[in-house]
Amino acid sequence: MASMSGAAGNGRVASSGAVAGMTVYLVVFLFFAWGFVTVLNDPLIAKLKGLFQLTYAEAMLTQFAFFLGYFIFSIPAGILLSRLGYVKAIVLGLIVMAAGCLLFAPAAMSGVYPGFLAALFCVAAGITVLQVAANPYIAVLGPRATSHSRLTLAQAFNSLGTFLGPFVGALFFLKGGVEAPTGADAAALAAARVTEARAVLGPFLVIAATLLVFAALFWLRRKGASPGVTPSGVNPFRSGVLRNKRLMLGVLGIFVYVGAEVSIGSGMINYLMQPSVLGSETSGFGAWIAGLTGGSASINAAQVAGAMVSIYWGLAMVGRFIGAAALARITPGKVLAFNAVAAAALALASAMTTGATAAVTVLAIGLANSVMFPTIFTLALEDLGDDTPNGSALLCMAIVGGAIVPVIYGATADAVGLGHALVVPAVCYLIIAGYGLFAARGAAATEAAPSLGV
Repeated sequence: MASMSGAAGNGRVASSGAVAGMTVYLVVFLFFAWGFVTVLNDPLIAKLKGLFQLTYAEAMLTQFAFFLGYFIFSIPAGILLSRLGYVKAIVLGLIVMAAGCLLFAPAAMSGVYPGFLAALFCVAAGITVLQVAANPYIAVLGPRATSHSRLTLAQAFNSLGTFLGPFVGALFFLKGGVEAPTGADAAALAAARVTEARAVLGPFLVIAATLLVFAALFWLRRKGASPGVTPSGVNPFRSGVLRNKRLMLGVLGIFVYVGAEVSIGSGMINYLMQPSVLGSETSGFGAWIAGLTGGSASINAAQVAGAMVSIYWGLAMVGRFIGAAALARITPGKVLAFNAVAAAALALASAMTTGATAAVTVLAIGLANSVMFPTIFTLALEDLGDDTPNGSALLCMAIVGGAIVPVIYGATADAVGLGHALVVPAVCYLIIAGYGLFAARGAAATEAAPSLGV
């Protein structure tokens, strides 16, 4: 996302090491924050589905509202960055994101589902601005020689956020379970919905307050030394860009990857709670925890299943370290194809099995997911030259797959069940495997070219 937003100036932060170091830590927090907030959608979907008695397709509109923000705001965010500079753009992103969190208050108090969708859309707008600004900012925030270490640190904290988010969300959002509220009449049902919706409100108010504190900290640094930003002149819809086969297949790859990853995470809680998967075991585990604490901790089945979603995202974090070592030795296209086939096989295995096997295989998809996004992204941008910013813009816009594929997954789940609906992400992974093989053949042809006299 960095290249789509504008090019950094040649100058780098010239402030003292202590001041620059503090700014790095503040930017690292941004990576943690948007990772944490993004995966809160997983337990939120389970809560809202029961709260408003939604079909799976309707529940997946939460992801549609969220990821649609990436598609709509990515390019405008780049324009804002070129005009405001890094620090002011970050402040704007934090304020918009905090405003989205605060919108959960009227949504919860009114107990109206579209209110939650509007809040999520606003949160996504803020996150998009943050990503467009923070990715390039941390790269130029200090000596060029240590830029990779800063980016690695930031990505590690982003992964930490995605690991902790589902656990915290399950603890607070799912305290009352995921069953639909009951009432003798419409008024009683509406009152029950408002009461249950307030369980969602508290964490978002805390997040909003935290974001505003960090917005103030960045605002105090707005006049400090900071590299400039120059307009990139991004036009991702130039015909020359759209004719690049490798890039456009990469755009498809990003689209289906984000869609598959989000679909699985979004449906995970309800999937694990099915009688054919873990069912009573989730309730049993909650009772076991309560027994260990002498009854001081009351953990229900939904909270147990929600906490297990952290395993899915945590395995992706672990897989990045394994993948980094593999990519240093094996052609990236082959690594991508292997992981994608493994993910498809795990999804189909989970769909065709029951009990612990179904649970373990669906959670293990997180490990296979680990290297897909960065590998697809870098493969698609290879040899684009001056069109790299345009290619990056298209790839970032393809994140809208997280809005569309989950709705397809949800509609399929309504028709054939959550287990069989795993065929939707499985097909997505097979498309990615095809792209990996396509890229691997291209790399092999390039390496063989000299021996052919080319």
